[in-house]
Amino acid sequence: MARVQPFRAVRYDEDVAAPLARLIAPPYDVLGPEERARYLAESPFNVVHLTLPEDDHQVAALWHEWLDRGVLVRDADAAWWWLEQDFVGPDGLARTRGGLVVALRVEPYSAGVILPHERTHAGPKEGRLRLLRALRAHVEPLFFLHHGVLEGPGGAPLLDVVLEGVRNRLWRVEGEPPPSLAGAQLLIADGHHRYETALVFHEEDGSEESAWLLAVIVPTEQEGLTIFPTHRLVDDVDVSQAEPSDELPLELLGRGNGPVLYRGGQSYALDPDGARTDAAAIEPLVTGKVRYTPRAEEAVELVDSGEAGAALLLRAPTIEQVREAARRGETMPQKSTYFYPKLPSGLLFLPL
Repeated sequence: MARVQPFRAVRYDEDVAAPLARLIAPPYDVLGPEERARYLAESPFNVVHLTLPEDDHQVAALWHEWLDRGVLVRDADAAWWWLEQDFVGPDGLARTRGGLVVALRVEPYSAGVILPHERTHAGPKEGRLRLLRALRAHVEPLFFLHHGVLEGPGGAPLLDVVLEGVRNRLWRVEGEPPPSLAGAQLLIADGHHRYETALVFHEEDGSEESAWLLAVIVPTEQEGLTIFPTHRLVDDVDVSQAEPSDELPLELLGRGNGPVLYRGGQSYALDPDGARTDAAAIEPLVTGKVRYTPRAEEAVELVDSGEAGAALLLRAPTIEQVREAARRGETMPQKSTYFYPKLPSGLLFLPL
């Protein structure tokens, strides 16, 4: 089953680099060109110089330069970490989500140790593989779910920094990770492309060091863990099988009905047709280019303004739905789940 261990983390030295708030960033896959440029301008040592480098061939030299200059330093001893994130979700509610930060050994999906729930695409994996080959280090954590309870150490955190309105607190803990993780089955919440990249890299590298990646393992038995929906914006949808409604789309969705189609000022209640999740139910209806937003209000506004032809408003899947789909070996449509907040990049690095 899942194998985890403490690790000797590489971290920023703020006395040499800059305050940590100028060095960390969201993960690579949520940064568009403008966001990337903004973080690159924050500091010549911002983590985006590593996660989205100008040149994959030069990034290894940059990594070693930062180590040589003391911008990055490696802990003398191995430890595991506890990360807590205080945030306000897309629904306006304040929450705290905690998770364990460890080195996790990669396992093929066929072993049943690590379960995926979402489909991946070749393009992102090719780029991540080039980066991993060059760096031989994991510079962004992957997000996993553990069915159970894990607790943090308490006391004052070692690091405390705000990123994009989310407060991130990090504790360093000596000794072995909690024994309840031994034999655990983990579900990938976020990071499918990077996990599959790590598998390929380990297969071609063959070393024991390449078998480990940087993981944040979040227990499911906590109030702060919430899945939010990702709504779809499309040019048009066939409404021949849909039931028109007199209710406004947000009211219809708010009463638990869904998926909800909104176009031309009219709401429609779609029949999920026995599908386990709304994302799976609407997948056959969607053709052509799709845009996504976590905010139902924004989706409706874009339709009303004419910037989108139709909106498909979805209910969030439950943790149980995601877990059971993964155990059945099913993969859900892209962006079926939206785990907020994202894990920050740049707090800890795992060199191989």
